[in-house]
Amino acid sequence: MDILKRIEHYREEEEKLKWEGTFAQYLDLLKEKPWIGQSAHSRVFNMIKDAGVEEVEGKRKYKFFSNQLFGLEEALERLVEEYFHPAAKRLDVRKRILLLMGPVSGGKSTLVSMLKRGLEQYSRSERGGVFSIKGCPMHEDPLHLIPQHLREEFYEEYGIRIEGNLSPLNTMRLEKEYQGRIEDVQVERVFFSEDKRVGIGTFSPSDPKSQDIADLTGSIDFSTIAEFGSESDPRAYRFDGELNKANRGLMEFQEMLKCDEKFLWHLLSLTQEGNFKAGRFALISADELIVAHTNETEYRSFISNKKNEALHSRIIVMPVPYNLKVTQEEKIYEKMINESDVSNVHVAPHTLRVAAMFTILTRLKEPKRGDIDLIKKMRLYDGENVEGFNSADVDEMKKEYQDEGMSGIDPRYVINRISSTIIRKEVPTINALDVLRALKEGLDQHPSITNELREKYLNFISLARKEYDDIAKKEVQKAFVYSYEESAKTLMDNYLDNVEAYCNKAKLHDPLTGEEINPDEKLMRSIEEQIGISENAKKAFREEILIRISAYARKGKRFDYNSHDRLREAIQKKLFADLKDVVKITTSSKTPDEQQLKKVNEVVARLIDEHGYNSTSANELLRYVGSLLNR
Repeated sequence: MDILKRIEHYREEEEKLKWEGTFAQYLDLLKEKPWIGQSAHSRVFNMIKDAGVEEVEGKRKYKFFSNQLFGLEEALERLVEEYFHPAAKRLDVRKRILLLMGPVSGGKSTLVSMLKRGLEQYSRSERGGVFSIKGCPMHEDPLHLIPQHLREEFYEEYGIRIEGNLSPLNTMRLEKEYQGRIEDVQVERVFFSEDKRVGIGTFSPSDPKSQDIADLTGSIDFSTIAEFGSESDPRAYRFDGELNKANRGLMEFQEMLKCDEKFLWHLLSLTQEGNFKAGRFALISADELIVAHTNETEYRSFISNKKNEALHSRIIVMPVPYNLKVTQEEKIYEKMINESDVSNVHVAPHTLRVAAMFTILTRLKEPKRGDIDLIKKMRLYDGENVEGFNSADVDEMKKEYQDEGMSGIDPRYVINRISSTIIRKEVPTINALDVLRALKEGLDQHPSITNELREKYLNFISLARKEYDDIAKKEVQKAFVYSYEESAKTLMDNYLDNVEAYCNKAKLHDPLTGEEINPDEKLMRSIEEQIGISENAKKAFREEILIRISAYARKGKRFDYNSHDRLREAIQKKLFADLKDVVKITTSSKTPDEQQLKKVNEVVARLIDEHGYNSTSANELLRYVGSLLNR
């Protein structure tokens, strides 16, 4: 990639997007592209919608947030459906400050950052174009030039409602530079940029005693008073506060609830009336989305203060809880590792999954139903099939607690522990046991973990370890069984012959003696018991297998080892049970013989080629499973 050529190409593309003309020409453009007259809230909603929406099990998933935010689909759907969409339709929620409330490292800042970066890109697109009065420090909407008495007629012709009045500076410019001829006022296309302070602002509170309100609303430029003769001359005012610069776009109000009251009162007027007071001027109109974020403790403290009641009704609180799905938590860790300098380290399969299991367990609340434990709940939330439960049970569980996901271990803690493991181990590979060990050691150093919580979390580490033990055994089981693939096929064919005879009430022929024999009940049960098929359920299971074989035969397909998932699992487990001693001897022998060594090498090769291990992590896995089987 030639970086300089790419930069030059980008510059050329941006040059092509530029547009400049008179207000009369802008009105012609508006007839052709009415969307360029949209409000700030509408622009944000359309940006999210234009990125794509997909329906998954009756729920909307917005692609705009994909690859950055994981496991927050429900919170994001609520945010778009209950705030952005109605605000875009000019309903009353647009007159509210959007307050994202959730635990630390839960994705609030990432969400706001995505909206900012998204708007920067969207303002360069066809659908997201933004036009302003040329030379205006607030990038004012050119439609403010239309006089109040003509706005109803304008709406009837163009279908666009105009809100807000012309700013003091542009009112003066209209008279002095254009002699009141609004059709001659120059209009230009602007591109949002946080760095250049166009359409995107960020306000961060500091010491209330020293912070100036000018940071929000701009200030008088004393060097120009001698030239213009008055502090109330708009040319003597710097419209450079965050509320001025974020006009037409978005302003992030960091740690809003830590802010001094005098700053918050400006937001009351801005959100409710669409204007704010600055200097010695009439009210200044502004069209912007204000988004703030805070944690639950600060929010509770804020609403308990009676002095803040006027602000309560001006705020829409959107909870942003932690993710509660193991597979999504894995993606968060993968993203954080890929963005770091340790992305070249080999992380053994299931390592991040086991860390995610521990993390999710700390965030889940104990189920109120007696027939569900935390592990089952974790699996159900992750979309796994748990026998005896369905999606209605999951919905019921989610309604049990309103604040589930608002506490627990945060992703940064887990990544810090994984990082310390990588640095300390000084080996280019880490596995699940390394990470669980690091998580356990780190609990003592975590400042907010009480002794009671520590005991609870140690128990969750033990549960995650048990889950890993099962995963590790299955992984090695699969690798060994593949090495005995012929044995698996033979065992399955033998089982199917017996099932067919059983269902048809027929007999089998002994291959050696040729005599007729009854179906081998002991063999069939030894396989079916591996997947929990009871004595009462065996007939239905066998008939289901036979129906599946018939269906395959009708379609001209051959029923094989991979045609029935549960049967394949049963065959694997049965074979592994029979092979357990072989595995034990092979993995734990200090001096394996030639045959054992060959088998170990075959299994290691299988783990590397098909399961994502490297040589080190595959051998570590085998040694660990060997020790498990020898207990």
